[in-house]
Amino acid sequence: MTKKIFLLFIANTIFAQSLPKVSSGTLERIENLTSNYVTARNIDIWLPENYSASKKYAVLYMHDGQMLYDAETTWNKQAWEVDATMGKLLQESKIQDVIVVGIWNGGVTRHIDYFPQKPFESLHKTQQDSIYNANRSNGQSVFNNGKINSDNYLKFIVQELKPIIDKKYSVYTDKQHTFVAGSSMGGLISLYAICEYPKIFGGAACFSTHWPGIFALEHNPIPDAFFTYLKKHLPNPKGHTIYFDYGTATLDAMYQTLQPKADAIMKSKGYNNTNWMTRKFEGDDHSEKSWRQRFAIPMEFLLGKN
Repeated sequence: MTKKIFLLFIANTIFAQSLPKVSSGTLERIENLTSNYVTARNIDIWLPENYSASKKYAVLYMHDGQMLYDAETTWNKQAWEVDATMGKLLQESKIQDVIVVGIWNGGVTRHIDYFPQKPFESLHKTQQDSIYNANRSNGQSVFNNGKINSDNYLKFIVQELKPIIDKKYSVYTDKQHTFVAGSSMGGLISLYAICEYPKIFGGAACFSTHWPGIFALEHNPIPDAFFTYLKKHLPNPKGHTIYFDYGTATLDAMYQTLQPKADAIMKSKGYNNTNWMTRKFEGDDHSEKSWRQRFAIPMEFLLGKN
């Protein structure tokens, strides 16, 4: 990503205010929601066709909320098109009734919000300092001189945002009906969320999980720190469902030696094909286009009526 494009991304993240257009259902926004834990941000809530207060809905919390619905409003003119996929799955009765809560990222705070904090804090001080000094390929700082804040980001979701959603919308509030999903760093924070709050989240979809944490693999202690954390903190497979995937092109090529290590841990903790899925997509790159094309797979796995 060039510096110009990165700055455009940041500007779009912070200042884009138009409500995305959806092809199915309706979209509502909580504008510039303030928090005691993270920077203020928009929350875009998708409600399916014929949403009704007379019945209950599951809730899917998704990160990078400004990238979910309408390509015309995103920095790279790509979007997950969550509304189209969810609408189709619901129309075909393949998933349970659900709403989607799109949590905007904080722009320059995205990496510090999404980087799992406890694995990072398990590293030696010299390793932490080295990670904080990491740059992207264009020389842009990965962490933008901020300190990792993901424990507070999860507190924002669990203690501040979820109570708002539970009160305003006709939703189930238990873990069996509460899910979390995201891609890349959003995949990492989704996994971290279900590990840290296993009584809140019953399922997580982790697309192109960015195990390296930064953008280099050589002498990188982060993946091993994540895997050590997983060995201790993966939730009980009874009552939890986890989905992983990855492609083989662009940034996703980094994951081909790392995802199998996570898979081995999943097996060792008792996960099987009833509550865990990992899919490899040959040729898929690291983009909303790729995640859009395979979004239905984990939705049926996590939200399927059977």
